[in-house]
Amino acid sequence: EVCAKRFLRPFEPNNKRVRSLAKVSSLVNLMSPSKNGAVRRFGQSIQSMTLRGDGKSPGTTLRAASKAPGPTPTKRRNSTLWSETLDVHQKSAFSAKEIKRQEAIYELFRGEQDLIEDLQLARKAYHDPMLKLSIMTQEELAHIFGDLDAYIPLHEYLLMKLTEETGPDGTVAQIGQIVVDWLPGLNAYKNYCSNQLAAKALLDQKKQDKRVQDFLQRCLESPFSRKLDLWSFLDIPRSRLVKYPLLLREILRHTPPDHPDVASLERAITIIQDILSEINVRKGESECQYYIDKLDFLDEKQRDPLIDECKSLLCHGELRTKSGSRLHVFLFAELLVLTRPVTRNDRSCFQVYRQPIPVRDLVLEDLQDGEIRLGGSFRGAFTNGEKAKNVFRVSSMDPSHGQSHTLHVSDVYHKQQWLNCLRTAITQQQGAPTRVQQEESILPSPISSANICDEESDENCPPAPGPKLRRQTLSKSRMEQKSQGSQRRKETGV
Repeated sequence: EVCAKRFLRPFEPNNKRVRSLAKVSSLVNLMSPSKNGAVRRFGQSIQSMTLRGDGKSPGTTLRAASKAPGPTPTKRRNSTLWSETLDVHQKSAFSAKEIKRQEAIYELFRGEQDLIEDLQLARKAYHDPMLKLSIMTQEELAHIFGDLDAYIPLHEYLLMKLTEETGPDGTVAQIGQIVVDWLPGLNAYKNYCSNQLAAKALLDQKKQDKRVQDFLQRCLESPFSRKLDLWSFLDIPRSRLVKYPLLLREILRHTPPDHPDVASLERAITIIQDILSEINVRKGESECQYYIDKLDFLDEKQRDPLIDECKSLLCHGELRTKSGSRLHVFLFAELLVLTRPVTRNDRSCFQVYRQPIPVRDLVLEDLQDGEIRLGGSFRGAFTNGEKAKNVFRVSSMDPSHGQSHTLHVSDVYHKQQWLNCLRTAITQQQGAPTRVQQEESILPSPISSANICDEESDENCPPAPGPKLRRQTLSKSRMEQKSQGSQRRKETGV
């Protein structure tokens, strides 16, 4: 690649001979016009930053042009297949199954190359210029970019091992043990993935800054970005992680049953699945804590002690009340929290609306379309009220809460998602009794387990009947006791 040394400015005459920027676009064009000498010198110094070659010799001379060059085309990834690197005689030496196996291995190899390139690009084209130009502070960039540099050697090592294993004919004989030995290094991504939610929030916040917005927009319009924004580059490692099981299964699928790689590939798939499961748990806990920290309680009475035990956020999103008010609802494994998005001291947070409902006391009701009408008292005074669709109701079995919320979802798909999550949470919290309760239920006792279970103190208790049903049951018991007492008085003559 050859970097242009002279640039065509808008005020220069068209007959001036300049060098074309046919293949490489300099990052100097990403900066806003400035008279600052340091900025100009920095822009000139990063002209020499090279990106991936396009197959041409470095000594190729750029053709002179008498007209201003058009927009530089977006760089494309090399999509060459392994079989396309062979000539006809070489290809005939392999079976169709072996070609597919080598294609799958080559896809893994090419993916590692692309990942390394993207990690280097994120550093050179985004991180370093923003730091040099003081567009963001070092602390902010460290929070957004994490330890991306530390992962480059990890993937370079896998490339090196695959290259060493490649034979003169271009094939990789055995890959299983290489991957088994390499995969544990991916545990380094736990912290990076756990921090992604907070990093994305900070990046979105910084985009409100005009300088950040302008810089990122210029990068997006440049050829090296491939029309991807900064977050797409930062999210590439996570998306790469979830592809490893698919790639390994594809290699295994085209590996003969008697091949030495079979056992090691199966082991490698198990290892990567365990790693991904651990990363998901860590990421889920981090996401849960992130939103807990953003909850704003009007008073301490609203802060249910269960909030400190929440480690898993099952789902959250915007719903509407029957009157049309917008709420952001969080369903934690132990607690349902209804909130309103607000801003406090330039900080976005979620103001808790009413008292959070423990899932162990939660009652879910799926309402049929048209069963209720939308609109509050003010709207209802002027309209007949629109029949509601995609609605459900949540309430508390605890009479002291006295809460019932009719919630409206945007479409039937999201309604079903909410219902599934709510039912799962209710089943887990109100489901099977604990081992101690099971052992006690085996012993003969004149008192039923329903009478000794305290739903407010024991979250593992089975769901108690609702308030109306409970009053009916107690009334019936009292009537039976009175009847039995009257019968005893008649028999004894008292």
